[in-house]
Amino acid sequence: MESLGPIVSQMDRPMISLQSLAGPRGIPIFGNARQIIPEKMHQQLEEWSQIFGDRYKIVLGSRQVLVCSNPDDIAALLKDRPNRFRRTTRLEMVAKELQMAGLFAANGEDWRRQRTLVMQAFNPIHVKSYFPSLQTVAQRFQKRLARQADAGIAFEMEPDLMRYTVDVTAGLAFGTDMNTIESDGEIIQEHLNDIFRMLQKRLFAPFPYWHWFRLSEDRALDRSVQKVGEYIATFIHDTHERMAKNPALYEHPENLLEAMIAARDEDDTKLSQSDLTGNVMTILLAGEDTTAHTLAWTIYLLHNHADMFLRVREEADRVMGKNAVASSHEQLKQMDFIEACINESMRLRPVAPVIGGEANCDTEVANVSMPKGTMVLLLSRVAATDEQHFLNALDFYPDRWLSPPSDENNRKVCVPFGAGPRLCPGRFLALEEMKIVISLIAKNFDIERLDTPDGKPVQERMTFTMAPKGLRLTLRHRTQRVH
Repeated sequence: MESLGPIVSQMDRPMISLQSLAGPRGIPIFGNARQIIPEKMHQQLEEWSQIFGDRYKIVLGSRQVLVCSNPDDIAALLKDRPNRFRRTTRLEMVAKELQMAGLFAANGEDWRRQRTLVMQAFNPIHVKSYFPSLQTVAQRFQKRLARQADAGIAFEMEPDLMRYTVDVTAGLAFGTDMNTIESDGEIIQEHLNDIFRMLQKRLFAPFPYWHWFRLSEDRALDRSVQKVGEYIATFIHDTHERMAKNPALYEHPENLLEAMIAARDEDDTKLSQSDLTGNVMTILLAGEDTTAHTLAWTIYLLHNHADMFLRVREEADRVMGKNAVASSHEQLKQMDFIEACINESMRLRPVAPVIGGEANCDTEVANVSMPKGTMVLLLSRVAATDEQHFLNALDFYPDRWLSPPSDENNRKVCVPFGAGPRLCPGRFLALEEMKIVISLIAKNFDIERLDTPDGKPVQERMTFTMAPKGLRLTLRHRTQRVH
């Protein structure tokens, strides 16, 4: 086998083939594909890792897939993108069909060409300058929660969080004040959720059945893609008009969409129209989903640990004074314990517990030989909840992120934003979004109840990202306030 060299060299162990690895028994033609329940896929893969070890194989149709939970393997593979490993060809195909042909699904030179623009838009300096708009969205969100507290009834938490995250993302990335927080009509989030759910289903379907026949949910997906496409067309049109009135924006764009339009108009080899549309779609989806889910999990864990919630409240009171919402970027920087709670939530309930990749060449991982095109699934939570890496690993203990300061092992084992060259460009914005929401909830409200419709423990649900299923929140106005 021709190889460009090993990713993880372990000379004391003989080379073995992927085919020889242990794994769950499948059925003819489908392999393990029919055994996998999309909503519980991450838990099934994690359970199999306890049986077959931190490197095993599954079979999806005609494809043999390497599944890794070893943190060294994960670190090496994430570092070696987009050279030896890339997004899967299935993801690239499905993303293009759903008008997501942007940075997220791009590979190789296509990825490098788009990366710089997106990174510049989400760098810490730009995020800091965006704070006044973030504060405005957070104030609207606080008022929405106050209305929920006035009503005193349970409401589904995640839809409200998604209103908040989409409004923040659209403001920073596109210069658009969507204000879905104050809207009671149809909102873009309803369509984005459908796209995410079907993205997950199509990625792990044994074959692309929708190329030959379409089910009712596929037709519903087409309508959602069309509707979101209409929103995106409006964003682009409005931005074009704004830039036509102020040509200086071509030289000094103020948001991501302006920068992308300027690059495309200057030279369409830098950024095509499909790149432009795909990046807008991708940022809407990523900005809505991952941050909202992490917020939901953090609120859930804080509710279950009253002592931690009180410490969050004490920090919010100390930093924010009498303000209902953080009043500056500098105040958010002082919220160390709140950030630790978010980090601990991402360790226990990562919204990306499965990261997919595909070998660009014949290669090896930890002495397992893999031909070009082999799919790899990385299980990010297994090591992060293992006593080998964290003391009392299943406990919610935010202080582990405070002392010693950001233990390097913690950062290596926990990769909620990915790692290596494809590290999430929106991570700075996501942390600011989450800190401002956690602090305003603790500052202004008591959590009366947080439960599920059937009263049973909350279930994890995978729809490309991992979310709590059906959490309902009942708030009341805080009874004791800071003086």
